[in-house]
Amino acid sequence: MDNQLSTIDFEKTNGLVPAIIQDEKTKNVLMLGYMNEEALTKTQETGKVTFFSRTKNRLWTKGEESGNFLELKDIKLDCDNDTLLIQVSPIGPTCHKGTDTCWGEGNPSNFSFLSKLEGVIKDRHDNPDEKSYTSSLFKKGINKVAQKVGEEAVEVVIEAKDNNEELFLNESADLLYHYMILLRAKGYDLEDVVKVLEDRH
Repeated sequence: MDNQLSTIDFEKTNGLVPAIIQDEKTKNVLMLGYMNEEALTKTQETGKVTFFSRTKNRLWTKGEESGNFLELKDIKLDCDNDTLLIQVSPIGPTCHKGTDTCWGEGNPSNFSFLSKLEGVIKDRHDNPDEKSYTSSLFKKGINKVAQKVGEEAVEVVIEAKDNNEELFLNESADLLYHYMILLRAKGYDLEDVVKVLEDRH
């Protein structure tokens, strides 16, 4: 057990500490389990998340029956030394009911506000609105969308040579926005581009 984890206060919580399970990649919370010291040690030794099952009254490795293991990536201890944040790479759905999370939700990549904006762009593509600038770009076709990306890229370069931060950031936002429209027009998402970057890394 590393130095930080050696300070876990198992006694404060009657031998069990909550373990919040988070997808290392998407940052979504997948489930909550409980660990005693033995479960934590086994998790570290095997690289597969193991809990103490309160209903079975024994150690339980997630996926031991289903094959849907949680591969250990990192463990963090909270400020009170009594809660674990465990980052994992899930193999298959996490919940025994077949969903990605124990809250019945999916586990998509989350790029904060960009994911919300991506959803709006997708909706404007799938459900055109005559009053929407985004919908009007899709209607004009791929050549027009690509042209707009080129124009915005040139404007970013021009502003980068000056010292007006506000203009530079605004043009950068315009470029990113139009690039996201181009991705959707081509049938791709930000996640597809991130995957390429991850593979290169």
